[in-house]
Parts: sequence; structure tokens; C-alpha cells
Amino acid sequence: MATTAHTHVIPGSTQTALVGAVALGPVDPEQIIEITVRLRAAPERGAPDLQALAADQPPASRRYLSREAYSQQHGASHSDIVSVEMFARQHGMAVIRSDAAQRRVVLSGTAAIMEQAFGVQLQDYEFPDGTYRGREGELHVPPELAGVVEGVFGLDDRPVATPKLQRLEPDGRMQAAAAGISYTPPQLAKLYNFPPGLDGTGQCIAIIELGGGSRPRDLKAYFQELGLPLPVVKIISVDHAKNRPSTADSADGEVMLDIEVAGAIAPKATIAVYFAPNSERGFLDAITAAVHDKVNRPSVLSISWGAPESRWTGQAMTAFEQAFAEAAAMGVTVLCAAGDNGSTDGETDGRQHVDFPASAPHALACGGTRLEVAADGATTETVWNEGPNSATGGGYSAFFPRPDYQTVLGEDVTMRGVPDVAGDADPATGYRVRVDGRELVFGGTSAVAPLWAGLLALLNQQLGQPVGFINPLLYGSLRTEGVTRDITEGNNGEQQAATGWDACTGWGCPDGQKLLQGLMR
Repeated sequence: MATTAHTHVIPGSTQTALVGAVALGPVDPEQIIEITVRLRAAPERGAPDLQALAADQPPASRRYLSREAYSQQHGASHSDIVSVEMFARQHGMAVIRSDAAQRRVVLSGTAAIMEQAFGVQLQDYEFPDGTYRGREGELHVPPELAGVVEGVFGLDDRPVATPKLQRLEPDGRMQAAAAGISYTPPQLAKLYNFPPGLDGTGQCIAIIELGGGSRPRDLKAYFQELGLPLPVVKIISVDHAKNRPSTADSADGEVMLDIEVAGAIAPKATIAVYFAPNSERGFLDAITAAVHDKVNRPSVLSISWGAPESRWTGQAMTAFEQAFAEAAAMGVTVLCAAGDNGSTDGETDGRQHVDFPASAPHALACGGTRLEVAADGATTETVWNEGPNSATGGGYSAFFPRPDYQTVLGEDVTMRGVPDVAGDADPATGYRVRVDGRELVFGGTSAVAPLWAGLLALLNQQLGQPVGFINPLLYGSLRTEGVTRDITEGNNGEQQAATGWDACTGWGCPDGQKLLQGLMR
């Protein structure tokens, strides 16, 4: 551990090495590192009144804050920013930028400076999928920054998330095509009774990507095939990440799936894609960039990347949830894929796990189903479960207590339950998409988040007011209005489907027109 006179531990900053990782030795002390310091909201201004937005109120009765008003009223204080900047300069760090709305200060310095400033030792690690710069133990700041600094991100650059998609293998794809069991997004919109005559005009859907890229020629070809206008796709770089397409077997599949599903449901909406490095810092910075984007002003945020809660630091999970709560205050709905590895979320410790950030209380967690359509048009929908490594995520958080809106689930539920809703996700009844010049079929809860995001963009267009934080409505007055189709058959391992909410598919799949009617009351 580097020597330090600092006495304050940043809560939730404890980090351990990745499973299977081997420390190779100290990092080069002259290596330049860029970090994000997350600050508290200005204490003198008080917290935003999220209670009203967490209530069971239709959009017409809600009063959201503009991004400008939120920054002025609830961003980081000037004095806190100055304190962090002074600390940085005293330790020889450069201040790259400060952002009160996003409550962050970006700093740069050598590894040796960072180690001394935060009381940590940085090492290079090797693990089965590559290498990373990492740390173990806690982070420290001096007493005058206690409570001011809520998190420090970027010292450790390990990959934290995976895309929640699964590609149908060639043999399976041919079988599915022969049986007609794959869908375009417009076909699913019809099956889920999305309201007709809407196209997302005036809306912006934000999408977070942690790798891969999109090719304009593929998007043009895909939407031409569907007979739809090509949506406006804007690329936003976060923490120096770029739109870097490579192959269909890379993260390109996730990027194209997200854009094509959301864009095919709401083709006149702007699709803003935020590319960031796959690290806690990159992921958090992408979220805060989207939530506080005063140029594109997204009303819906779709996230199809995640990992088991056990792989995150507490400071990261707390910061993500705070950012989602900020989104709620500004009328932004956050949708997250619930995972593709059943009730264990792919962990092998014999315990049940849920995927984060889907488990954040201010996220709408999206689970998965298997959807089949008979020759007479009748549909059959069950929990998606083709085995432990191909099944919807779902269960109960080990980090977040039960939010107030889930009180309806009963006293036995003490922690946040996921998912909240669901949609078709089985790759054997998957989505037809175009990736790197190839026509492929993808599934996974990755597809469900942009499917719901597209629907909410349509509803926002019709309502003329953002739906925003929809969870209290789904668990409140809307739960008896038939706005979702209950899935009562199947399991994801430990969790069983049941009448009403369950930890496999939540309240079920959307009935778009009924949801619109329920929100218009």
C-alpha cells in the first residue's frame, strides 16, 4: 500500500481482484491515468423532491425539472469542485474538466501520483480474457474531502460488463427460419399491440455501448428492407471511446441490435449512442453524459450491458442508482436488460444473483420470454429458459433494499426484486437484424430493453409529456389495468413464474395500446 496521511475511507470503494486474475507487478509509475471523481450533490441546496415522482401519478400530473434547472438546484456545489481541484493540484494532477450537473471532476496524473493521492497500490493483472490495471482494498481521501468525494473511478480499468445478447447459431437459425420463429421489430410491435400511427417524432432514445460499433451502410440496408425511414443516429464519444465496428462476433452485434430494434419501433426518433470504455468509470460517465445531455435531451435511456452485482464496487452501484434517480427527476425512463444466465446470472458460487444495473431501484428491469405464434395467429409465451446459460435473469438484489413501489409484493420481499417487465428474448424466437453485412438472428434481454425503449418513445410522443419513472405506476394503479400480459409458465432456474408479478418476467410483456390508455388517465 502506498504511504498516505489520509484518514478517510471512501465508502463502497473496496475492490478485489477478478476471479482467476494474477498480479504481474506494480504498474509503470510514469503511466498517465485519467480518473473521474464523483462529488456529492450540493448539500446547501437539498435533495430533489423525488417523492412526487416516485408516487403513483400519471405523466400529466408530474412536474419534471429541466436539465438546466436540475444542474442549478441539485448539481455539485462550486465550493466542492474547487476543493477537489485544489487537492488535485496539490498532488500534481491536472484538472481536465469539471461538470457540476454530472457531479464530476476529471483529473489526470501519473500512476505514482494517483497512488500517493488516494492511498492505493496499482498493479497490472492478467486474467483469462486479457490484462487490466487494477487495485485491491480501499481508496482514501483527506479529512477535508470526507463526504465531498463519493467515488473515484478509473484507477482500476478492468472490464466490468458484458452485452446481454445471444446469437442463434447457424443450424438453429436455419431451423428457426424454416419454422418462421424469428421476428422483425415491427412484427413484434404488432404482436405486442403497440399503438399505430406513431413514429417517435420529437423524441430521443439514448443507448449506452461499451464496445463495438455500427456501419451506416448496414443501417441503411436494414431499414430499406423494412420499408422504414432511416433514423437519425448520433454518435457521442465518452472518455475517448469511439464507434469502432469490427465483426459480427464482437460487440457490433449489441450495437446494431440496440439501434435497429429501437429505430424500427420509433424510426423518427433520434438515436443517440454513447460509446464509452468498458469499465466502471466509462459506464458511469456514459450514463451521466446521457442523463444530463442538454443538446440531444433523451427521454428514454436503454442499457443492454451489465454483470452480476457481486462484480461491482459499492461506490459504483450507488453512483449508478443516483444517476438513475436524477434521470427520474428529469422525466427520463431508464431501461436495463435483466441478464441472460438465469437465476445465478452466470456465477458458479452456488448462490443466486441478479444483474446490475438492472437491479437499481430507479431502473425498469427487462426480463425475457419465448414467444411463439401458431398458424391461426394465436400466441404462446413462456419464461425464456433453454438452460442455465440461456435464460432470463431474475431474482432479488443483495445490495438494494426493496423500494417503496414494491411494497405491494408483500412483507416476504425485503430486497429489490427483478425484473419489472419482459419481452421476447429467446434467440430461438429471436430478432432479425443486420450486423456487418450479415443477416442474423439475435436474442437475449439485450433486445427487450430497446424494444421497451421504442415503445416508450411512442408513448411520449402521443402524451406530449415524458412517461419518466414508470415503476410506481406499474406496481400501482396500472397493475390491474391489463397493460402487461402476464406470463405464468416456466422458470429461470430458482425463480418460478406465477400469476401477477414474479422474479422471472416481472409483470409480463407489454400491451402497448392499453399501456397508453392507462397513462392517459
